Amino acid sequence: MMDEREKSDPTVVAGKPAKSAAQAVGELVERRVGTEGNAGQDGTYRTPSRASVSPGLVRVRQAARERRKEKFTALLHHVDVALLGWSYGQLRKEAAAGVDGLTWDDYGEGLQARLVDLHARVHRGSYRAQPSRRQYIPKPDGRLRPLGIAAVEDKIVQRAVVEVLNAIYEEDFLGFSYGFRPGRSQHQALDAVAVGIERTAVNWIVDADITAFFDTMDHEWLIRFVEHRIGDARIVRLIRKWLKTGVMEDGEVKAGGLGTPQGAVISPLLANIYLHYVFDLWVDQWRRSQAQGNIIIVRYADDIVVGTKHRADAERLMAAMRDRLGRFGLTLHPEKTRLIEFGRFAAENHDRRGTGKPESFNFLGFTHICARNRNGRFFVKRKSRRDRARAKLREVKAELMRRRHEPTDEVGRWLQRVVTGWFNYHAVPYNRDALEAFRFHILEGWRRALRRRGQRDRTTWARITALAQRWLPQPRILHPWPFKRFAVIHPRWEPGASIGHAGFCAGGAW
Repeated sequence: MMDEREKSDPTVVAGKPAKSAAQAVGELVERRVGTEGNAGQDGTYRTPSRASVSPGLVRVRQAARERRKEKFTALLHHVDVALLGWSYGQLRKEAAAGVDGLTWDDYGEGLQARLVDLHARVHRGSYRAQPSRRQYIPKPDGRLRPLGIAAVEDKIVQRAVVEVLNAIYEEDFLGFSYGFRPGRSQHQALDAVAVGIERTAVNWIVDADITAFFDTMDHEWLIRFVEHRIGDARIVRLIRKWLKTGVMEDGEVKAGGLGTPQGAVISPLLANIYLHYVFDLWVDQWRRSQAQGNIIIVRYADDIVVGTKHRADAERLMAAMRDRLGRFGLTLHPEKTRLIEFGRFAAENHDRRGTGKPESFNFLGFTHICARNRNGRFFVKRKSRRDRARAKLREVKAELMRRRHEPTDEVGRWLQRVVTGWFNYHAVPYNRDALEAFRFHILEGWRRALRRRGQRDRTTWARITALAQRWLPQPRILHPWPFKRFAVIHPRWEPGASIGHAGFCAGGAW
Protein backbone atom coordinates (compact mmCIF):
# COMPACT_ATOMS: atom_id res chain seq x y z
CA MET A 1 0.00 0.00 0.00
CA MET A 2 1.19 3.53 -0.75
CA ASP A 3 1.29 6.10 2.01
CA GLU A 4 -0.58 9.44 1.78
CA ARG A 5 2.43 11.27 0.30
CA GLU A 6 2.68 8.72 -2.48
CA LYS A 7 -1.03 9.05 -3.29
CA SER A 8 -0.88 12.83 -3.48
CA ASP A 9 2.43 13.15 -5.35
CA PRO A 10 2.24 11.97 -8.99
CA THR A 11 6.03 11.72 -9.03
CA VAL A 12 6.05 8.54 -7.01
CA VAL A 13 3.20 6.71 -8.69
CA ALA A 14 5.20 3.64 -9.58
CA GLY A 15 3.06 0.64 -8.99
CA LYS A 16 4.16 -1.43 -11.97
CA PRO A 17 7.42 -3.34 -11.50
CA ALA A 18 9.96 -3.12 -14.28
CA LYS A 19 11.34 -6.12 -16.07
CA SER A 20 14.66 -7.36 -14.78
CA ALA A 21 17.82 -7.12 -16.83
CA ALA A 22 17.71 -10.86 -17.35
CA GLN A 23 14.26 -10.58 -18.86
CA ALA A 24 15.28 -7.78 -21.16
CA VAL A 25 18.12 -10.13 -21.78
CA GLY A 26 32.37 12.31 -24.30
CA GLU A 27 34.88 18.76 -28.78
CA LEU A 28 31.59 20.41 -29.56
CA VAL A 29 29.45 18.53 -27.12
CA GLU A 30 27.42 20.25 -24.47
CA ARG A 31 28.66 19.78 -20.95
CA ARG A 32 26.62 17.72 -18.50
CA VAL A 33 26.59 18.91 -14.93
CA GLY A 34 24.90 17.71 -11.79
CA THR A 35 22.46 19.59 -9.65
CA GLU A 36 23.81 22.02 -7.13
CA GLY A 37 22.49 24.07 -4.25
CA ASN A 38 20.40 23.63 -1.13
CA ALA A 39 17.66 21.08 -1.40
CA GLY A 40 15.91 22.57 1.61
CA GLN A 41 15.02 25.86 -0.04
CA ASP A 42 11.72 26.16 -1.80
CA GLY A 43 11.43 26.97 -5.46
CA THR A 44 13.34 25.16 -8.11
CA TYR A 45 15.98 26.98 -10.15
CA ARG A 46 17.10 30.46 -9.13
CA THR A 47 19.48 31.56 -11.89
CA PRO A 48 20.94 30.17 -15.11
CA SER A 49 24.27 29.58 -13.37
CA ARG A 50 23.27 28.21 -9.97
CA ALA A 51 20.48 25.75 -9.34
CA SER A 52 18.53 24.81 -6.26
CA VAL A 53 17.49 21.18 -6.33
CA SER A 54 13.77 20.92 -6.98
CA PRO A 55 11.89 19.41 -4.02
CA GLY A 56 10.04 17.29 -6.57
CA LEU A 57 13.29 15.83 -7.90
CA VAL A 58 14.40 15.13 -4.34
CA ARG A 59 11.29 12.98 -3.95
CA VAL A 60 12.00 11.31 -7.30
CA ARG A 61 15.51 10.45 -6.17
CA GLN A 62 14.26 9.08 -2.86
CA ALA A 63 11.61 6.97 -4.57
CA ALA A 64 14.18 5.65 -7.05
CA ARG A 65 16.44 4.65 -4.18
CA GLU A 66 13.72 2.91 -2.17
CA ARG A 67 11.84 1.17 -5.00
CA ARG A 68 14.38 0.02 -7.54
CA LYS A 69 12.04 -2.14 -9.62
CA GLU A 70 9.15 0.24 -10.07
CA LYS A 71 8.30 2.60 -12.90
CA PHE A 72 7.82 6.35 -12.72
CA THR A 73 4.55 7.15 -14.45
CA ALA A 74 4.45 10.94 -14.03
CA LEU A 75 7.65 12.90 -14.70
CA LEU A 76 7.00 15.50 -17.40
CA HIS A 77 5.48 17.99 -14.94
CA HIS A 78 8.98 18.48 -13.51
CA VAL A 79 9.97 20.03 -16.86
CA ASP A 80 8.61 23.48 -16.07
CA VAL A 81 9.55 26.94 -17.31
CA ALA A 82 12.06 27.42 -14.49
CA LEU A 83 13.88 24.20 -15.35
CA LEU A 84 13.91 25.11 -19.04
CA GLY A 85 15.43 28.49 -18.17
CA TRP A 86 18.09 26.82 -16.04
CA SER A 87 18.80 24.37 -18.87
CA TYR A 88 19.33 27.27 -21.28
CA GLY A 89 21.90 28.73 -18.89
CA GLN A 90 23.79 25.42 -18.76
CA LEU A 91 24.42 25.30 -22.51
CA ARG A 92 27.73 26.34 -24.02
CA LYS A 93 27.33 29.92 -25.19
CA GLU A 94 29.91 29.51 -27.96
CA ALA A 95 28.52 26.24 -29.34
CA ALA A 96 27.79 26.02 -33.05
CA ALA A 97 24.26 26.68 -34.31
CA GLY A 98 21.95 23.87 -35.39
CA VAL A 99 19.97 23.52 -38.61
CA ASP A 100 17.83 26.56 -37.72
CA GLY A 101 20.91 28.80 -37.57
CA LEU A 102 20.05 30.13 -34.11
CA THR A 103 22.94 30.62 -31.69
CA TRP A 104 22.73 30.77 -27.90
CA ASP A 105 22.67 34.58 -28.02
CA ASP A 106 20.01 34.63 -30.74
CA TYR A 107 17.69 32.42 -28.69
CA GLY A 108 18.23 34.63 -25.65
CA GLU A 109 16.42 37.55 -27.30
CA GLY A 110 12.96 37.47 -25.75
CA LEU A 111 14.00 34.40 -23.77
CA GLN A 112 11.10 34.30 -21.31
CA ALA A 113 8.45 34.35 -24.01
CA ARG A 114 10.33 31.67 -25.95
CA LEU A 115 10.54 29.43 -22.87
CA VAL A 116 6.84 29.83 -22.04
CA ASP A 117 5.95 28.88 -25.61
CA LEU A 118 8.39 25.95 -25.59
CA HIS A 119 6.97 24.71 -22.29
CA ALA A 120 3.44 24.82 -23.67
CA ARG A 121 4.39 22.92 -26.82
CA VAL A 122 6.24 20.25 -24.87
CA HIS A 123 3.31 19.62 -22.56
CA ARG A 124 0.56 19.59 -25.19
CA GLY A 125 2.62 17.33 -27.46
CA SER A 126 3.15 19.77 -30.34
CA TYR A 127 6.91 20.15 -29.80
CA ARG A 128 8.83 18.88 -32.83
CA ALA A 129 12.50 18.00 -32.65
CA GLN A 130 14.68 19.26 -35.52
CA PRO A 131 17.37 17.20 -37.28
CA SER A 132 20.91 17.54 -35.99
CA ARG A 133 23.44 19.25 -38.23
CA ARG A 134 26.30 16.92 -39.15
CA GLN A 135 29.80 18.20 -38.47
CA TYR A 136 33.10 16.34 -38.47
CA ILE A 137 36.08 16.90 -36.21
CA PRO A 138 39.49 15.22 -36.59
CA LYS A 139 40.42 12.34 -34.30
CA PRO A 140 44.01 11.77 -33.04
CA ASP A 141 44.42 8.83 -35.44
CA GLY A 142 43.63 11.03 -38.45
CA ARG A 143 40.06 9.85 -38.96
CA LEU A 144 37.03 12.09 -38.59
CA ARG A 145 34.55 11.90 -35.73
CA PRO A 146 30.93 12.69 -36.74
CA LEU A 147 29.08 15.03 -34.42
CA GLY A 148 25.42 15.98 -34.41
CA ILE A 149 24.82 19.66 -33.62
CA ALA A 150 21.27 20.02 -32.29
CA ALA A 151 19.21 23.19 -32.40
CA VAL A 152 19.28 25.34 -29.24
CA GLU A 153 15.63 24.59 -28.48
CA ASP A 154 16.25 20.85 -28.66
CA LYS A 155 19.26 21.20 -26.40
CA ILE A 156 17.18 23.04 -23.81
CA VAL A 157 14.50 20.37 -23.66
CA GLN A 158 17.07 17.56 -23.67
CA ARG A 159 19.02 19.15 -20.83
CA ALA A 160 15.86 19.51 -18.76
CA VAL A 161 14.85 15.89 -19.36
CA VAL A 162 18.37 14.74 -18.48
CA GLU A 163 18.10 16.61 -15.18
CA VAL A 164 14.87 14.77 -14.35
CA LEU A 165 16.12 11.34 -15.46
CA ASN A 166 19.40 11.73 -13.58
CA ALA A 167 17.43 11.78 -10.34
CA ILE A 168 16.37 8.21 -11.14
CA TYR A 169 19.34 6.71 -12.92
CA GLU A 170 22.00 8.03 -10.55
CA GLU A 171 20.42 5.71 -8.00
CA ASP A 172 20.55 2.78 -10.44
CA PHE A 173 23.94 3.08 -12.12
CA LEU A 174 26.75 0.98 -10.65
CA GLY A 175 29.88 2.32 -8.99
CA PHE A 176 32.30 1.38 -11.77
CA SER A 177 30.46 3.50 -14.35
CA TYR A 178 32.12 6.93 -14.58
CA GLY A 179 31.39 8.41 -17.99
CA PHE A 180 29.32 11.61 -18.25
CA ARG A 181 27.76 11.34 -14.82
CA PRO A 182 27.15 14.24 -12.39
CA GLY A 183 29.90 14.49 -9.80
CA ARG A 184 32.16 12.03 -11.65
CA SER A 185 35.13 12.71 -13.85
CA GLN A 186 37.75 11.12 -16.06
CA HIS A 187 40.34 11.44 -13.30
CA GLN A 188 38.15 9.54 -10.88
CA ALA A 189 38.02 6.70 -13.42
CA LEU A 190 41.80 6.89 -13.83
CA ASP A 191 42.24 6.77 -10.05
CA ALA A 192 39.97 3.74 -9.84
CA VAL A 193 42.03 1.87 -12.44
CA ALA A 194 45.33 2.66 -10.71
CA VAL A 195 44.07 1.81 -7.22
CA GLY A 196 42.41 -1.39 -8.39
CA ILE A 197 45.60 -2.64 -10.06
CA GLU A 198 48.00 -1.52 -7.32
CA ARG A 199 46.02 -2.57 -4.25
CA THR A 200 44.35 -5.80 -5.36
CA ALA A 201 45.53 -9.05 -6.91
CA VAL A 202 45.39 -8.11 -10.60
CA ASN A 203 47.70 -9.80 -13.12
CA TRP A 204 45.83 -9.45 -16.41
CA ILE A 205 44.09 -6.54 -18.09
CA VAL A 206 41.26 -6.70 -20.62
CA ASP A 207 41.42 -3.37 -22.47
CA ALA A 208 38.12 -3.27 -24.37
CA ASP A 209 36.61 -0.76 -26.77
CA ILE A 210 33.22 -0.99 -28.50
CA THR A 211 33.25 -0.33 -32.24
CA ALA A 212 31.29 2.82 -33.23
CA PHE A 213 29.16 2.50 -30.13
CA PHE A 214 27.22 5.77 -30.43
CA ASP A 215 26.43 4.97 -34.07
CA THR A 216 25.23 1.39 -33.54
CA MET A 217 22.96 1.48 -30.50
CA ASP A 218 19.70 -0.25 -31.35
CA HIS A 219 16.75 2.11 -30.80
CA GLU A 220 14.22 -0.55 -29.92
CA TRP A 221 16.47 -2.11 -27.31
CA LEU A 222 17.21 1.33 -25.90
CA ILE A 223 13.51 2.17 -25.54
CA ARG A 224 12.89 -1.17 -23.85
CA PHE A 225 15.67 -0.43 -21.39
CA VAL A 226 14.28 3.06 -20.70
CA GLU A 227 10.83 1.62 -20.09
CA HIS A 228 12.17 -0.56 -17.26
CA ARG A 229 12.08 2.58 -15.10
CA ILE A 230 10.20 5.23 -17.09
CA GLY A 231 6.47 4.67 -17.38
CA ASP A 232 5.63 8.24 -18.43
CA ALA A 233 4.73 7.82 -22.09
CA ARG A 234 5.36 11.51 -22.76
CA ILE A 235 9.01 11.23 -21.72
CA VAL A 236 9.45 8.08 -23.80
CA ARG A 237 7.84 9.85 -26.76
CA LEU A 238 10.33 12.71 -26.47
CA ILE A 239 13.24 10.26 -26.47
CA ARG A 240 11.83 8.54 -29.56
CA LYS A 241 11.59 11.91 -31.32
CA TRP A 242 15.24 12.68 -30.64
CA LEU A 243 16.33 9.25 -31.82
CA LYS A 244 14.29 9.31 -35.04
CA THR A 245 14.79 12.92 -36.09
CA GLY A 246 17.98 12.09 -38.02
CA VAL A 247 20.82 14.34 -39.16
CA MET A 248 21.17 16.89 -41.94
CA GLU A 249 24.26 16.61 -44.13
CA ASP A 250 24.82 18.54 -47.36
CA GLY A 251 21.24 19.77 -47.21
CA GLU A 252 19.78 16.26 -47.03
CA VAL A 253 18.11 14.80 -43.94
CA LYS A 254 19.04 11.20 -43.21
CA ALA A 255 16.66 9.34 -40.92
CA GLY A 256 18.03 7.96 -37.71
CA GLY A 257 17.84 4.18 -37.82
CA LEU A 258 20.60 3.32 -35.35
CA GLY A 259 22.61 5.16 -32.75
CA THR A 260 22.36 8.61 -31.25
CA PRO A 261 24.34 11.67 -32.43
CA GLN A 262 27.57 12.37 -30.57
CA GLY A 263 27.28 15.92 -29.34
CA ALA A 264 23.59 15.76 -28.42
CA VAL A 265 22.88 16.61 -24.78
CA ILE A 266 20.76 13.50 -24.27
CA SER A 267 23.24 11.07 -25.91
CA PRO A 268 25.60 10.43 -22.95
CA LEU A 269 22.72 9.51 -20.63
CA LEU A 270 21.13 7.24 -23.24
CA ALA A 271 24.52 5.59 -23.79
CA ASN A 272 24.89 4.95 -20.07
CA ILE A 273 21.37 3.50 -19.86
CA TYR A 274 22.10 1.19 -22.79
CA LEU A 275 25.39 -0.08 -21.36
CA HIS A 276 23.95 -0.30 -17.85
CA TYR A 277 21.61 -3.05 -19.00
CA VAL A 278 23.78 -4.57 -21.72
CA PHE A 279 27.11 -4.61 -19.88
CA ASP A 280 27.18 -3.30 -16.30
CA LEU A 281 24.50 -5.49 -14.70
CA TRP A 282 25.66 -8.50 -16.69
CA VAL A 283 29.39 -8.16 -15.90
CA ASP A 284 28.64 -7.53 -12.23
CA GLN A 285 26.67 -10.77 -12.08
CA TRP A 286 29.36 -12.60 -14.10
CA ARG A 287 32.03 -11.39 -11.69
CA ARG A 288 30.09 -12.65 -8.70
CA SER A 289 29.11 -16.02 -10.13
CA GLN A 290 31.75 -17.01 -12.70
CA ALA A 291 35.08 -15.49 -11.70
CA GLN A 292 37.59 -17.66 -9.86
CA GLY A 293 39.72 -14.76 -8.62
CA ASN A 294 39.73 -11.02 -8.07
CA ILE A 295 38.02 -8.82 -10.69
CA ILE A 296 38.09 -5.02 -11.01
CA ILE A 297 35.98 -3.12 -13.51
CA VAL A 298 36.06 0.50 -14.70
CA ARG A 299 33.91 1.82 -17.54
CA TYR A 300 33.99 5.31 -18.98
CA ALA A 301 31.34 5.49 -21.72
CA ASP A 302 32.37 2.78 -24.21
CA ASP A 303 35.97 2.47 -22.91
CA ILE A 304 36.24 -0.52 -20.58
CA VAL A 305 39.10 -1.78 -18.42
CA VAL A 306 38.76 -5.08 -16.57
CA GLY A 307 41.51 -6.46 -14.35
CA THR A 308 41.63 -10.12 -13.35
CA LYS A 309 43.84 -12.26 -11.17
CA HIS A 310 43.79 -15.31 -13.45
CA ARG A 311 44.29 -15.41 -17.21
CA ALA A 312 41.53 -18.01 -17.53
CA ASP A 313 39.04 -15.54 -16.05
CA ALA A 314 40.13 -12.87 -18.53
CA GLU A 315 39.83 -15.19 -21.52
CA ARG A 316 36.42 -16.47 -20.50
CA LEU A 317 35.23 -12.95 -19.83
CA MET A 318 36.35 -11.70 -23.27
CA ALA A 319 34.54 -14.55 -24.99
CA ALA A 320 31.40 -14.01 -22.94
CA MET A 321 31.58 -10.26 -23.50
CA ARG A 322 31.69 -10.66 -27.28
CA ASP A 323 28.64 -12.89 -27.16
CA ARG A 324 26.76 -10.58 -24.79
CA LEU A 325 27.41 -7.42 -26.79
CA GLY A 326 26.61 -9.18 -30.06
CA ARG A 327 23.11 -9.96 -28.83
CA PHE A 328 22.43 -6.22 -28.70
CA GLY A 329 24.05 -5.19 -31.97
CA LEU A 330 27.45 -4.21 -30.54
CA THR A 331 30.93 -5.52 -31.31
CA LEU A 332 34.32 -5.21 -29.65
CA HIS A 333 36.86 -3.29 -31.70
CA PRO A 334 39.24 -5.94 -33.09
CA GLU A 335 42.34 -3.72 -32.85
CA LYS A 336 41.64 -1.76 -29.69
CA THR A 337 40.50 -4.74 -27.59
CA ARG A 338 43.43 -6.63 -26.07
CA LEU A 339 44.37 -9.01 -23.28
CA ILE A 340 47.75 -8.18 -21.73
CA GLU A 341 49.73 -9.30 -18.72
CA PHE A 342 49.89 -6.34 -16.35
CA GLY A 343 50.44 -6.02 -12.62
CA ARG A 344 52.95 -6.32 -9.82
CA PHE A 345 54.45 -9.57 -11.18
CA ALA A 346 54.29 -8.78 -14.89
CA ALA A 347 57.86 -7.42 -15.16
CA GLU A 348 59.35 -10.41 -13.31
CA ASN A 349 57.42 -12.87 -15.46
CA HIS A 350 58.56 -11.18 -18.67
CA ASP A 351 62.18 -11.16 -17.47
CA ARG A 352 62.01 -14.83 -16.67
CA ARG A 353 60.62 -15.62 -20.11
CA GLY A 354 62.99 -13.18 -21.83
CA THR A 355 60.12 -11.34 -23.54
CA GLY A 356 61.14 -7.78 -22.68
CA LYS A 357 59.03 -5.26 -20.80
CA PRO A 358 55.34 -5.78 -20.03
CA GLU A 359 52.89 -4.28 -22.48
CA SER A 360 51.18 -1.01 -21.63
CA PHE A 361 47.59 0.04 -22.28
CA ASN A 362 45.86 3.33 -23.04
CA PHE A 363 42.90 4.72 -21.13
CA LEU A 364 41.43 8.23 -21.15
CA GLY A 365 44.42 9.94 -22.71
CA PHE A 366 47.15 8.22 -20.66
CA THR A 367 49.44 5.28 -21.30
CA HIS A 368 49.52 3.00 -18.26
CA ILE A 369 52.89 1.37 -17.55
CA CYS A 370 54.12 -1.17 -14.98
CA ALA A 371 56.75 0.61 -12.85
CA ARG A 372 58.48 0.59 -9.46
CA ASN A 373 59.36 3.50 -7.21
CA ARG A 374 62.67 4.14 -5.45
CA ASN A 375 61.72 1.72 -2.71
CA GLY A 376 61.03 -1.05 -5.21
CA ARG A 377 57.26 -0.89 -4.72
CA PHE A 378 55.04 -1.54 -7.73
CA PHE A 379 52.83 1.24 -9.03
CA VAL A 380 51.00 2.16 -12.23
CA LYS A 381 52.87 4.93 -14.04
CA ARG A 382 50.76 7.14 -16.27
CA LYS A 383 52.20 9.15 -19.15
CA SER A 384 50.39 11.34 -21.65
CA ARG A 385 49.69 9.41 -24.80
CA ARG A 386 52.24 10.34 -27.47
CA ASP A 387 49.76 10.24 -30.31
CA ARG A 388 47.37 12.58 -28.49
CA ALA A 389 50.18 14.99 -27.58
CA ARG A 390 51.49 15.02 -31.17
CA ALA A 391 48.01 15.62 -32.55
CA LYS A 392 47.47 18.52 -30.15
CA LEU A 393 50.86 20.02 -31.01
CA ARG A 394 50.13 19.80 -34.74
CA GLU A 395 46.84 21.58 -34.14
CA VAL A 396 48.46 24.33 -32.03
CA LYS A 397 51.35 24.87 -34.46
CA ALA A 398 48.97 25.21 -37.39
CA GLU A 399 46.98 27.79 -35.45
CA LEU A 400 50.19 29.63 -34.51
CA MET A 401 51.08 29.95 -38.18
CA ARG A 402 47.63 31.32 -38.89
CA ARG A 403 47.98 33.85 -36.03
CA ARG A 404 51.60 34.80 -36.67
CA HIS A 405 50.75 38.38 -37.69
CA GLU A 406 48.53 39.01 -34.66
CA PRO A 407 49.88 41.02 -31.69
CA THR A 408 52.29 38.95 -29.60
CA ASP A 409 50.39 39.56 -26.37
CA GLU A 410 47.14 38.34 -27.93
CA VAL A 411 48.79 35.14 -29.10
CA GLY A 412 50.43 34.77 -25.67
CA ARG A 413 47.07 34.95 -23.92
CA TRP A 414 45.66 32.29 -26.25
CA LEU A 415 48.66 30.00 -25.71
CA GLN A 416 48.33 30.48 -21.97
CA ARG A 417 44.80 29.06 -22.10
CA VAL A 418 45.92 26.16 -24.31
CA VAL A 419 48.87 25.13 -22.12
CA THR A 420 46.96 25.66 -18.87
CA GLY A 421 44.15 23.43 -20.11
CA TRP A 422 46.59 20.69 -21.13
CA PHE A 423 48.41 20.86 -17.81
CA ASN A 424 45.18 20.82 -15.81
CA TYR A 425 44.34 17.42 -17.25
CA HIS A 426 47.77 15.83 -17.71
CA ALA A 427 49.61 17.02 -14.57
CA VAL A 428 49.51 13.68 -12.75
CA PRO A 429 52.35 12.22 -10.66
CA TYR A 430 55.38 11.00 -12.68
CA ASN A 431 54.20 12.81 -15.83
CA ARG A 432 56.38 15.92 -15.48
CA ASP A 433 58.68 14.96 -18.37
CA ALA A 434 55.73 14.85 -20.74
CA LEU A 435 54.55 18.26 -19.50
CA GLU A 436 57.99 19.79 -20.05
CA ALA A 437 58.20 18.28 -23.53
CA PHE A 438 54.78 19.67 -24.43
CA ARG A 439 55.75 23.16 -23.25
CA PHE A 440 59.07 23.02 -25.14
CA HIS A 441 57.40 22.08 -28.43
CA ILE A 442 54.84 24.85 -27.95
CA LEU A 443 57.70 27.33 -27.55
CA GLU A 444 59.49 25.99 -30.61
CA GLY A 445 56.32 26.30 -32.65
CA TRP A 446 55.78 29.86 -31.42
CA ARG A 447 59.38 30.81 -32.29
CA ARG A 448 59.04 29.42 -35.80
CA ALA A 449 55.76 31.24 -36.32
CA LEU A 450 57.32 34.52 -35.22
CA ARG A 451 60.31 34.03 -37.52
CA ARG A 452 57.93 33.46 -40.44
CA ARG A 453 56.43 36.95 -40.10
CA GLY A 454 59.12 38.35 -42.35
CA GLN A 455 62.54 37.61 -43.84
CA ARG A 456 64.27 39.97 -41.43
CA ASP A 457 62.67 38.61 -38.28
CA ARG A 458 65.37 37.25 -35.95
CA THR A 459 63.41 36.00 -32.96
CA THR A 460 65.98 34.46 -30.64
CA TRP A 461 65.62 31.88 -27.91
CA ALA A 462 66.33 34.63 -25.38
CA ARG A 463 63.26 36.53 -26.54
CA ILE A 464 61.04 33.45 -26.79
CA THR A 465 62.16 32.40 -23.29
CA ALA A 466 61.15 35.82 -21.96
CA LEU A 467 57.75 35.48 -23.65
CA ALA A 468 57.35 32.01 -22.15
CA GLN A 469 58.11 33.29 -18.65
CA ARG A 470 55.45 35.94 -19.10
CA TRP A 471 52.67 33.87 -20.64
CA LEU A 472 53.16 30.11 -20.24
CA PRO A 473 52.74 28.27 -16.93
CA GLN A 474 55.59 26.14 -15.63
CA PRO A 475 55.07 22.36 -15.51
CA ARG A 476 54.06 21.17 -12.05
CA ILE A 477 52.08 18.25 -10.72
CA LEU A 478 48.52 19.28 -9.89
CA HIS A 479 46.79 15.98 -9.19
CA PRO A 480 47.29 13.92 -6.01
CA TRP A 481 48.32 10.30 -5.92
CA PRO A 482 45.39 8.12 -7.06
CA PHE A 483 44.98 6.21 -3.79
CA LYS A 484 44.71 9.45 -1.80
CA ARG A 485 41.90 10.93 -3.87
CA PHE A 486 40.18 7.56 -4.22
CA ALA A 487 40.15 7.07 -0.44
CA VAL A 488 38.59 10.52 0.05
CA ILE A 489 35.87 9.98 -2.54
CA HIS A 490 35.16 6.41 -1.41
CA PRO A 491 35.74 6.51 2.38
CA ARG A 492 34.39 2.98 2.88
CA TRP A 493 37.36 1.59 0.98
CA GLU A 494 40.35 0.95 3.25
CA PRO A 495 43.78 0.31 1.69
CA GLY A 496 44.77 -2.13 4.42
CA ALA A 497 41.56 -4.11 4.47
CA SER A 498 41.41 -7.73 3.42
CA ILE A 499 39.64 -7.70 0.05
CA GLY A 500 37.96 -10.78 -1.31
CA HIS A 501 37.62 -11.39 -5.02
CA ALA A 502 34.00 -10.22 -5.03
CA GLY A 503 34.32 -7.49 -2.43
CA PHE A 504 36.01 -4.77 -4.45
CA CYS A 505 35.10 -3.19 -7.73
CA ALA A 506 36.96 -0.07 -8.72
CA GLY A 507 34.55 2.71 -8.00
CA GLY A 508 33.78 1.83 -4.42
CA ALA A 509 33.39 -1.02 -2.00
CA TRP A 510 30.09 -2.41 -0.80
